[in-house]
Amino acid sequence: METAVATRPLADRMRPRRIDEFVGQTHVLAPGKALRRSIEAGHPHSMVLWGPPGTGKTTLARLVAEASEAQFITLSAVMSGVKDIRSAVDQARMAQTQGRATVLFVDEAHRFNKSQQDAFLPFVEDGTLIFIGATTENPSFELNNALLSRVRTYVLRNLTADDLSSLIHRALLDQERGLGERGLEITESALERLVAVADGDARRALTLLEVASDLAESVIDDTVMDETTAAGLRRFDKGGEAFYDQISALHKAVRGSSPDAALYWFCRMLDGGCDPLYLARRVVRMASEDVGNADPRALTLALAAWDTQERLGSPEGELAVAQAVLYMASVPKSNAVYKAFNRAMKHVRETGSLDVPLHLRNAPTKLMKELGYSQGYRYAHDEPEGYAAGEDYFPEELAPANYYQPVDRGLEIRIGERLRRLRALDSQAPPTRRRRK
Repeated sequence: METAVATRPLADRMRPRRIDEFVGQTHVLAPGKALRRSIEAGHPHSMVLWGPPGTGKTTLARLVAEASEAQFITLSAVMSGVKDIRSAVDQARMAQTQGRATVLFVDEAHRFNKSQQDAFLPFVEDGTLIFIGATTENPSFELNNALLSRVRTYVLRNLTADDLSSLIHRALLDQERGLGERGLEITESALERLVAVADGDARRALTLLEVASDLAESVIDDTVMDETTAAGLRRFDKGGEAFYDQISALHKAVRGSSPDAALYWFCRMLDGGCDPLYLARRVVRMASEDVGNADPRALTLALAAWDTQERLGSPEGELAVAQAVLYMASVPKSNAVYKAFNRAMKHVRETGSLDVPLHLRNAPTKLMKELGYSQGYRYAHDEPEGYAAGEDYFPEELAPANYYQPVDRGLEIRIGERLRRLRALDSQAPPTRRRRK
């Protein structure tokens, strides 16, 4: 192996040189698929490659450029500005005079702001540049509509266990670019562990394999993997797409009354490094939004779990949050509070700042009493059943609304029965005040 090649990281040395060497992503690269046909025909088009780290976005962009013999210019959205984009355009125009196309590859494209995106948009439109953006974030949130309408988005997926196993074996056997000359072997259990820790990321798999190869004499076994993966964590970006996908999955599992799935996603987020206090706060939200008055104890338990997490920290406090997650996933659900709140907020925004009716105002001064404050107010505790039947507590301009509609689950069954009883009393009582016309 040449010295220059040997000093490069294994993940870089094993980068596919042809589309046939590319591992995974068969949903977009299988024979007959549009992207595969485009590459094989040498007719590239502008695109966004959206997927987790280590799924081949940069490699795929290079293969697109090489297949069409195009000039390949790469920019990092983190480090580059409008000046760099203009320089790329100048290079592309020069290449055009020589009959060559130019692929502009923008890594972490979601970090380009609107002005940067606008700077190269005209040159994508007129064909000066073939734009390929790589992003780990949802492009519909991060890229402007003008750019999205001119590109095709391909979603790349985590590599499967079979994909990673194939990649690892290839690296171990490759005499030219891989570790073939070392004659290393890997046990089945060590391979399974390496695949699991790589977590769908090809680059991570090869990086860990290279570390393991430096620690092993002839066989990569569990002992070697113990050293290699001692500090390994799952891929987790606390501000990115994976973060919001996982918290969404946790919330939906609780809402769907699947305690085991809810616990799985809770543990996935902890395993990935998520702040347990963030999870505790979200669990409190779930208690009101999805359990509500079907079981008000859920909110009490969620608040207690949050308090426990703050008092004890990790890992002791996490068990209390897990208890709250399992409880809420197991009890009856109601979103009646959530829906009532949204209805009321919408109504308030639509109707503006209406006055509080005089009979509902306090009258702590003589003047207020003379102005009619509190006159005609009926003290509910002095009424039959502790309820002032027929009383109206809304502004005079509004008819009484029915925001809260309990469901037939959990405690809300009884709440609903009581409210129906009170409304029946209202219907039998004479109106107690006159509304404005």
